[in-house]
Amino acid sequence: MAEQMIISISREYGSCGHEVAELVAKELGIALYDRNLLDAVAEEKDMSADKLRKFDEKPRNLFMTRSVNGHSNAMEDVVAEMQFEYLQKKAAEGESFVAVGRCVETALKEYENLVKVFVMGDRKTKIDHIMKKFNLSEAEAETKMNRHDTKRKAYHNRYSESKWGDSRGYDLCVSTSKLGVCNTAKIIIDYVKGCQA
Repeated sequence: MAEQMIISISREYGSCGHEVAELVAKELGIALYDRNLLDAVAEEKDMSADKLRKFDEKPRNLFMTRSVNGHSNAMEDVVAEMQFEYLQKKAAEGESFVAVGRCVETALKEYENLVKVFVMGDRKTKIDHIMKKFNLSEAEAETKMNRHDTKRKAYHNRYSESKWGDSRGYDLCVSTSKLGVCNTAKIIIDYVKGCQA
């Protein structure tokens, strides 16, 4: 049996990090957990995935929550914890997978074969990508990018032991602006295989 591979891909909005993750998972023939993770969690817990999506990768609303003995009743925290537990279970079962976002690098930190990747890009390339993908003006694309990255940063920094985008919290940081999606995926795959050698 092949050695287990767990790849965590955090990304800046507009960097094509999700497309990179899809390619990595496809090339390695392993599962990809991204937005579909909520579907799996909802099915396992017999809940509505649409209701869970409202709280996915969002920082908690401090006015709608309280904590007792370190446990929060905020739905954002509950949804995050359910996703962490699901991925921890899959990892414990020996499954190999790529996970996009969701602070996997913290949830699965005890796994030696975890490779933590941060995908970024230069501002202009990201804005151009967002403009093209969503048919937005430059100003609209920049606003959308900033809004998403602010939310990702807040979510990540709440649940992770490292700061979002800080290179010290990752094994590999790579720019799709320099390499493109395919070459970025190839570098990640080569890095993962090198870690297993």
